[in-house]
Amino acid sequence: MPGKGDAVSEYTGELQSLAAKPGKWQAVAMAKVYLETSFISACVSTRQDAASVYRRDVSNYWFEREQRNHELVVSQEVHIELSHPRYPNRNAATTLIADVPVLSASEDVEGLARVLVNAKVMPGPAEAGDAIHVAFATVFKCDYLLSWNVQHLANVNKARHLRAVCRRVGLVPPEIITPDLLRGD
Repeated sequence: MPGKGDAVSEYTGELQSLAAKPGKWQAVAMAKVYLETSFISACVSTRQDAASVYRRDVSNYWFEREQRNHELVVSQEVHIELSHPRYPNRNAATTLIADVPVLSASEDVEGLARVLVNAKVMPGPAEAGDAIHVAFATVFKCDYLLSWNVQHLANVNKARHLRAVCRRVGLVPPEIITPDLLRGD
């Protein structure tokens, strides 16, 4: 009759087998990160005030060094916001994310955005902006939403309310975080 030690050995062997296959192990271990517009905007900003320079430096460092440790995604909404004719540096911004997979809108995404606005977790309108970013990241099961928007998104005071509302509809929201806090070093 096999004992508990046999099960542990078998489990350990499976983990070692996965670790020996880098492609498969990385797919299991990588966190999925939704890149929100303010993060991408910071990467290509030409502003010279201290806060903008800090955000640009941290964002570019993160994008250059940390992206290989994560599965990156953006949404159609990010592309719409970055492609607006009045958006400064739109060419640099859209070029930066040209190879990042794009999440497509769905009824689930739009429905959750409406729920978030109606529950006053996020400001409206539900069809654009903060609510739709959180909805995309939640519906597509992202681990993190990377943002410099600390008023409505990366705001610790909103996190509990967001989790409660998402739980009521059977979803788990991502951790919404600034790039200076999502580092693997």
